[in-house]
Amino acid sequence: MSERPPRYASLLAGLDLAGFRAIAAILREGVILLDRDLRIRDLNPAAARILDRDAGDLIGQPVCSLFGEGDCPQDTLAASLGGSRAILDFQTTVRLPGDRRGSVLLRSAPLAGRDGAAGGIALIIGDVTEETRLRRETEVRARLGDLVGRDRRMRELYNLIERVAPSDVTVLIRGESGTGKELVARALHAGSHRAEGPFISVNCSALAETLLESELFGHVRGAYTGAAGDRRGRFEEASGGTIFLDEIGDVSSAVQVKLLRVLQERVIERVGASQPIAVDVRVISATNQNLEALLATGRLREDFYYRLKVVRLDLPPLRQRREDIPLLAEHLLARRGVGPVTIAPDALARLMQHDWPGNVRELENALEHALVLSRDRTIHAEHLPPEIGAGVARGPTAGLAAVARGSAAERELLRDTLRATGWNRTRAARRLGIDRTTLWRKLKEHELEPEPEP
Repeated sequence: MSERPPRYASLLAGLDLAGFRAIAAILREGVILLDRDLRIRDLNPAAARILDRDAGDLIGQPVCSLFGEGDCPQDTLAASLGGSRAILDFQTTVRLPGDRRGSVLLRSAPLAGRDGAAGGIALIIGDVTEETRLRRETEVRARLGDLVGRDRRMRELYNLIERVAPSDVTVLIRGESGTGKELVARALHAGSHRAEGPFISVNCSALAETLLESELFGHVRGAYTGAAGDRRGRFEEASGGTIFLDEIGDVSSAVQVKLLRVLQERVIERVGASQPIAVDVRVISATNQNLEALLATGRLREDFYYRLKVVRLDLPPLRQRREDIPLLAEHLLARRGVGPVTIAPDALARLMQHDWPGNVRELENALEHALVLSRDRTIHAEHLPPEIGAGVARGPTAGLAAVARGSAAERELLRDTLRATGWNRTRAARRLGIDRTTLWRKLKEHELEPEPEP
């Protein structure tokens, strides 16, 4: 945005148009001269450029014709005309040619006529279209659907979701328990052409094999004891939409074979029947297990594995994106609908120090616990569950985000953390909120090596 302009009122008051033009022509911000009826009397080249219009086309037009419907600050302009109130940094939208919209910041200065009465207004406009666009993009990148986070890994995940969502490709979501894998699946569904269709979620680890088959594919009457009638399965219910298979690593080999047919041919058979039923469904699965290890032990079929992971999305654990903890905490507290809640510095420090083995789900539970104990809507350290932050050794645990990159403070933080963990790089990386590769690179950069034993 341009620099704040000088006060124009005393310069413009009583000047004729020639004087106004001489002064306004050298200004970088737009200046529009309005008469007592709030019609455009003149404007400088900067204003014409911001509005992308010829000055001659605007002379005599009501100033409100510049703005979108409901965006003209007419009442405030009228008050400014009388000298009772000036406009200071009022952001609104202006109409541009070709059905485009621009964002401007308005300020005003009342002008006195030669008789001392209200003579008009000098309306100063600054173009903030680009700044507004960038701010909105930044805000969007802080969340996608119910996913929240500004960490680089999360921003990369948002981009992948938006690229993958419009297709019908099968997606495998991997991440630790409590990281929000179902939220990723819902974001994929919401961004697809199936968004108006059903989203059906099935926890594959919650049911025994026979019950899971019936749950997924349905059954016919008499298929097994207690099957008193025909029943549609979850795949049929999800037709036209998305089915989310959580904990896919827990399904048996027999169920894997049946799911493989669905993935390949998009047909199912109800338990006890032999008639195939076509289903129009997108399959998204998730797991917190190491599928490659299951593959090596024979618990996971190779053909099933490769059908599942056409596209793979990885959710980072919370300990690897500690800078997102304040933002997540704010989001989770706001979702509780209990009004404004403040997290005191001592509580925030404990939240930032904890390793969060239960990830975002554990954070949500910890905040709910604190809300119950807090009486004045301010969460302090004593309101948190005792295990939060308690098991972390005192010393450097705030993460590398707290120090300047490449600085002496970063070197000292790295060295002290490695000393505190006995040079265990896995634990040190976890405490610093980075991965082992980043830690290795930082050690090379700062030429840090294990110290010889005395």
